[in-house]
Amino acid sequence: MRASAMLLALASAPLARAQQRPPEHTAGWPGIVSGDSGIDGLESGPELQRGRDARAMLAEQRRIVGALAALQPERRGVVDAYVVSIALDSDPVFAREARESARVLARRYDAEGRTLVLAGPDGRGGATLPVGSISALTLALARIAEVMDRDQDALVLYVTSHGAPDAGLAYHDGDQGYGILSPARFAAILDGLGIRNRLLLLSACYSGAFVPRLMSDTTAILTAASASRSSFGCRAENDWTFFGDALVNHALRKAQPLAEAATEARQTIIGWERAGRLDPSMPQVTIGDGVVAWLAPLEARMPKAATAPVGAPATDALKP
Repeated sequence: MRASAMLLALASAPLARAQQRPPEHTAGWPGIVSGDSGIDGLESGPELQRGRDARAMLAEQRRIVGALAALQPERRGVVDAYVVSIALDSDPVFAREARESARVLARRYDAEGRTLVLAGPDGRGGATLPVGSISALTLALARIAEVMDRDQDALVLYVTSHGAPDAGLAYHDGDQGYGILSPARFAAILDGLGIRNRLLLLSACYSGAFVPRLMSDTTAILTAASASRSSFGCRAENDWTFFGDALVNHALRKAQPLAEAATEARQTIIGWERAGRLDPSMPQVTIGDGVVAWLAPLEARMPKAATAPVGAPATDALKP
């Protein structure tokens, strides 16, 4: 899921239509950092908005404020999961993946009323939701830190987007929103908010770069690729990326422990890549020794019955 240029872009539309039709990328990325090398400025997580309609901005602000206000507080004596599922790119595959991932993860981790979906138009007439952006994600995490018990509750975060080598996750909303969420900035947000118990699922090329900065005793990280590899399935027409399909749409729908689900997903992806003669993406899995303290109570409440996969298989992208 590569963000090919890096300095990345969205065609604006009237508000009523913008929620029906995913904005397309039609322009190259503008310069979003300063300095001779440019890349050095990406560590701080720059974000650029340009040319947005004022009424659309107000409507979007109301959506995110409403979603944050609706989050339920933690339950005393219960390990609660707070789920955030976000699409950082306006290509509709990411919105579809984020929306269904939220359903699967909310069911698996008993997070009804404690789930946020930040995903723009999915091209299928889905509900109007807050759009994913670096700012929206930061606000969501800050609100969760307010309402959770940070000693016992956990963040379950699913991020799907393109990834840029040596930079991080790309935020790209048509020709109007651009940004890079770097490992350094992501770690600073989570650590600054005191969110220690966390399951981080990152579906993007080069997402393994986040592992060294985010790993901890109480963190589980699963990424779609190593720091130096691309992952697959991010065609705009798809319903899933390879990682999302294998992990969320199949493995996490079953009442099996996270480690077993991660192993199943990794083997599935390896099989798909071999069949398609693709360079291995090398998904990464790191589970801290202290994760069991908060994960075991959540997994004890998992539904026993599996649900059926939905959407077209990600491997449809390999068909001639």
